Amino acid sequence: MLHDGGSVAGHWLSGRTRVSEVGLWHDSTAPDGSPSGLLRFDQRLLAVPAARDRLVAAVTADRRLQQGGTTGLLPVADLVTARGDVWLITGRRAMPTVAELLADGGREPDSGSAATILVETAQTLITVHAAGLTHGALHPGTIVIGEDGSALLAERGLLEALRGEPASVERDVTAWSALARVLAASWAVGPASQLLDRAASVAATRGLSAARDTLLAGREVLPTGFTTRDRLVRTLHAWSATPAVAPPPPVAAPDAGEMVTLLDPSALRTAQTPDPTRPGGSGGDAALRFGPGVPVETSAAQIWRQGRDHSTQHTPDLRGRLAPTAAPARPSRRRTAWAGTVLLAILVAAVVLWLRQAPGLALAVEKVEVRTPKKTQGCDSTARIVAEVTTNGGSGTFSYVWEQSDGRKIRETQRVEEETTSLELPLLWKVTGPGSLKGTATLRILDHTATGKPIQDKASFSYKC
Repeated sequence: MLHDGGSVAGHWLSGRTRVSEVGLWHDSTAPDGSPSGLLRFDQRLLAVPAARDRLVAAVTADRRLQQGGTTGLLPVADLVTARGDVWLITGRRAMPTVAELLADGGREPDSGSAATILVETAQTLITVHAAGLTHGALHPGTIVIGEDGSALLAERGLLEALRGEPASVERDVTAWSALARVLAASWAVGPASQLLDRAASVAATRGLSAARDTLLAGREVLPTGFTTRDRLVRTLHAWSATPAVAPPPPVAAPDAGEMVTLLDPSALRTAQTPDPTRPGGSGGDAALRFGPGVPVETSAAQIWRQGRDHSTQHTPDLRGRLAPTAAPARPSRRRTAWAGTVLLAILVAAVVLWLRQAPGLALAVEKVEVRTPKKTQGCDSTARIVAEVTTNGGSGTFSYVWEQSDGRKIRETQRVEEETTSLELPLLWKVTGPGSLKGTATLRILDHTATGKPIQDKASFSYKC
């Protein structure tokens, strides 16, 4: 184990560490003075010959996600062997994690911060799953809170690669639900806690997209002004208020013989090639766009800010900015990052535009009326039943269930845009065979009602053959 002040590949260790399932994380400073992270893998996990190959594949997959514009992962700078160990180098600091903040009971973020963390991690997982990948080890100890309050998933795919443990989308969703319940119990009370618990239940039954939308629709129960993330950033400052470690002495570029990269050298050279068409002639990694003049804004920041500028001020030791001219070891893909950011913006544009609208009235279902055909339905016919739902004109998503007297149940959700005060929900009921039937259809609105309790209506039709 290196002592304080030691270095790996030119990154100086600050002395602050935390234990992980796959190794030991070190807080560090990159050659250009920006914050970084170093993970020294447990050598026992690399004893199996195939483990190293799986590890390289997992880290390479993360870099491809970064190149595509994914910003919700702790950005990977390199994977190297140095001083007899294998190290993962990240372009941002790898602490504190949500687990560390949960353990620091004297300084708790608010429920708005918890909801923002859940929205951002859900969105990142959705992107990861869409790429055919999984996280595999999601829990409070693998979610890093960035200097700006953003939630970054760390160690994606590493546990699966090193231990050969199976991972699945379902496992990630279950882990996210557990995270939501932990935050609901730790950082929220009353209606806000109920909102986080409800999102956990929705994730388990309808997936992460529906859970994310549940949080968005219920933001009215969260603290006023939570979109600025002041409370969370203040918590980060307090957590970091420990005796300062003496800054590392200036050093020359690290000796090339000291470390060897395990990633594709040609890909690294391509990423490091300066782009003369960009200001300054050089760029940063797709997930390392933190130089002066470049806004730090994640998908959750866009979702929550509701058109407002991020006004939170941060001290220099927590900002984690990269210098305009990065060291040669840092990848350079600003053009790819720009394209990826545009694609991500398209994915969340509808949600962002909805949140920016004023006055942001929350949805409330006021009445429901079910209508059935008046004429008796003939042999082998399909009865078209329609429910007219009246709302207050607010925007949001509500859940409903159609119940037929023959025992069939259909549960769905319905999105309602602002200023829509009436909409129809159809039901097609097919009946076949000889005989007669009086069919009764009941529509029950389960949530987001004006009374706060489920409301329903029912109607009947006749069938004769």
